[in-house]
Amino acid sequence: MKKMMIWAGVLALLAFFAGMAVVFNPFNITSTPDAVEPAHVVVESAVVQREVILYFGDIASPFLVQEVRFIGECVTDQECVVALVQELIAGPVSELVPALPGHALLLDAKIVDATAELNFNQSLITYHPGGSTSELLTVHALVNTIAANFPYIRKLLIRVDGKAIATLRGHVDLRQPIVADFSLVRQESEVPTVEVVPQTSGEQPQ
Repeated sequence: MKKMMIWAGVLALLAFFAGMAVVFNPFNITSTPDAVEPAHVVVESAVVQREVILYFGDIASPFLVQEVRFIGECVTDQECVVALVQELIAGPVSELVPALPGHALLLDAKIVDATAELNFNQSLITYHPGGSTSELLTVHALVNTIAANFPYIRKLLIRVDGKAIATLRGHVDLRQPIVADFSLVRQESEVPTVEVVPQTSGEQPQ
């Protein structure tokens, strides 16, 4: 009888401690004092860039050659056009012929329907070498570059200090918008799918 009372007391004590464990640790979570908290991972945001096609002159022929490079992502098409022209002014990174004078400065740009209107400072004319081939190179490097990246823009109107101009240096007629013409691109170059429109200036490379 005495032994039974002792065993009953032991069982009651064990039940008490088990009940206390449930109260203070309801989900049976075991402590891990040596556990290391997860490290905070710092992820740098990647710089978004846009792949673009630029056109410069071929050193061995009177044709345009494409050069692919990357520019910072732009919010609007107008901002992208400005960035494209600035890249053309900066010149090629390969052994190609620059299309615009390095002193030229783009003052303003806007898109009206299918026409890009670019307003340069006087340096576009002052530092331009002249000649029909050089003038064709300049105007078609501009319009073809814009059309290759934005196919809905097919024409280019050039202004200097906000005013309309007849020519750059007396050759290519700029009184009307110039139309993109990819027949002036060197044939072995990979050319984007853009509808070829006949040249309206009447000029041919010399």
